[in-house]
Amino acid sequence: MTRKQYTKEFKLEALKLAEKIGVPRAADDLGVGESLLYRWRKAAQNEGEDVFRGHGKLTERDEELRKLRQEVKTLTQEREILKKATAFFASLHR
Repeated sequence: MTRKQYTKEFKLEALKLAEKIGVPRAADDLGVGESLLYRWRKAAQNEGEDVFRGHGKLTERDEELRKLRQEVKTLTQEREILKKATAFFASLHR
């Protein structure tokens, strides 16, 4: 089951509608869950103008950060494997 992705424009219009007629009715009219509208509203309050940036093309900096985080994750896993292997082989020589 794939998650439905909504555009920034849809989310902003949904929030305007929810403000006008209330979240439960707006959610019903739009066919989305009330909790989703509440999350969007909270995000809009917390993030201001950067809200709902979406999953568009990553900037070069964002892409580099994503790659570095993946590399850190891989290296951490490799280090844990080596620690376990070292402990295992040390226990054989006792």
